[in-house]
Amino acid sequence: MNFMYSLIDNILPFEWTQFEYMKNALIGIILITPLFGLVSTMIVNNKMSFFSDALGHSALTGIAIGVLMGIDNYVISMMGFALLFALCVSSVMDSNISSADTVIGVFSSTGMALGIVLLSAAGGFAKYTSYLIGDILTVQPNEIKTLFFILIAVVIIWILFFNKLLITSINENLAVSKGIKVNIVKKVFVIIVAVIVTVSIKWVGVLIINSLLVLPAAAARNLAKNMRSYHVLSILISIFSGISGLIISYYMGTAASGTIVLVAAFIFFISYLLNRVHVKA
Repeated sequence: MNFMYSLIDNILPFEWTQFEYMKNALIGIILITPLFGLVSTMIVNNKMSFFSDALGHSALTGIAIGVLMGIDNYVISMMGFALLFALCVSSVMDSNISSADTVIGVFSSTGMALGIVLLSAAGGFAKYTSYLIGDILTVQPNEIKTLFFILIAVVIIWILFFNKLLITSINENLAVSKGIKVNIVKKVFVIIVAVIVTVSIKWVGVLIINSLLVLPAAAARNLAKNMRSYHVLSILISIFSGISGLIISYYMGTAASGTIVLVAAFIFFISYLLNRVHVKA
């Protein structure tokens, strides 16, 4: 980490980089925003924004389970519950018993309510409200190392499964005809989303994590000319929103996660207007 700190001091000799917590936050954002930008593309393609939001809500139940079991590291309990939650939702959706939005809505509301009830019964919900809005400024060096390995793992999985994920998102029947095991591909994707949501929920927050999983790709879709530019733009928009939002929040004294989302939303509206102008032209 000392090397990274020195590098930041040399490249960015600004007031806000004098603080170690800001350096940690910057490194964390550089590692986590590419994940949001990458996964965002498939979430938008598959119209799964409601699903990622439900995963965020389930984090409260994961924390509650950790509290009840006496687990100090809530990431472990959140991860376990989020994976179970994601697979259950995916399985029920595949059964076609009810519409996807209804299934997700039921699981989302249940997960949120269960978490609130369990946490309030375990000694007061107030102490866990920090997870609702998150705080990237609290990221620690050991957590940054975890983010680095998760980024590498997700990129490798993405490279291996990208074509299958893309074809499945476009037309499942086409994917089946090409011998792709659609159910497995979909399960891999929901697991990736669950892992990213769980790991980042502490710094991003339950209430707005879905925004960072949707806005980058939504903005990129307005500007992209092909699938490659779509992915590149989504990642760049996510990284830019993260870094600029962090800096703006420092000087304005605002919550970093909310500021980052507002920057991403601003980019989306600008891209939407540019797209409209281009279409009319």
